[in-house]
Amino acid sequence: MNQPPLPPKVKIVEVGPRDGLQNEKEALGADVKVELVERLARAGFVNVEAAAFVSPKWVPQMATSAEVLARIERRPGTIYSALVPNMQGFEAALNGKADEVVVFGAASEAFSQKNINCSIAESIARFEPVAKAAKANGLRLRGSISTAFGCPYQGEVPLDAVGDVVARMRDLGCDEIDIADTIGVSTARKTQAVMLRAAQEFPVTQLAGHFHDTYGQALANIYAAMEVGVAIFHSSVAGLGGCPYAKGATGNVATEDVLYLMQGLGIETGVDLDQVVDAGLFISQQLGRKSISRAGNAIAAKRAG
Repeated sequence: MNQPPLPPKVKIVEVGPRDGLQNEKEALGADVKVELVERLARAGFVNVEAAAFVSPKWVPQMATSAEVLARIERRPGTIYSALVPNMQGFEAALNGKADEVVVFGAASEAFSQKNINCSIAESIARFEPVAKAAKANGLRLRGSISTAFGCPYQGEVPLDAVGDVVARMRDLGCDEIDIADTIGVSTARKTQAVMLRAAQEFPVTQLAGHFHDTYGQALANIYAAMEVGVAIFHSSVAGLGGCPYAKGATGNVATEDVLYLMQGLGIETGVDLDQVVDAGLFISQQLGRKSISRAGNAIAAKRAG
């Protein structure tokens, strides 16, 4: 397979304040979340997931989303994203002046049925009014596809199932589509096969890789995805929500580790690694535990001498 060269520049979407924190046991106040989002924006991220307008009953960590969006000091050029499950969530995101709304679906039929009691097609059809409203109000629309590389209930997920959901998200009008390894089971060749299939339905330049590090494969999968032209990746500062040894943790790849990889490859990110290490130390202290970022911990230890 003739592979294109690695991209000279990648976009890192920082998902710690949303995808990371919503999986943490510790409930943090809005003050801490506001500071985390502002630190990350100052570090140079052009896209920060800052909020989720979901039921506080099911996701108590996101109950302060409206307050966070109201209080953050906006950095010009930074996209502040909010996850929305329905029109009620969309209205809250619009009122909070989110720049981008994120809708979501699964590539696994079993996962969709188990989690939201409906088919994949039904779940994405529910987002049609959200998509129309986002476009009417000039907001970016991002689609996120979970279990694209494997499912805890059905195991293997066919490539065509991924392609089908990508096409549905494209037809909603998504500007960007995330292909997520929700349980962190993918390996490099599988990653390439899934991304190439997704790219048959949607421009590869607008596809993002969202890799979890449950089995320690996230960095290898990111490299493999770059080899087939993907240049947008999600990561979570300090590996928030990602301790693979904690019950219910999801294994988000740590941003510091991804930035260290990109730095070593000479790939531009526009993000200051030292400032991200500081943000990781800050949030880990607030949570009362050590960061699980290997690069972050190594850099912090080196500084301490």
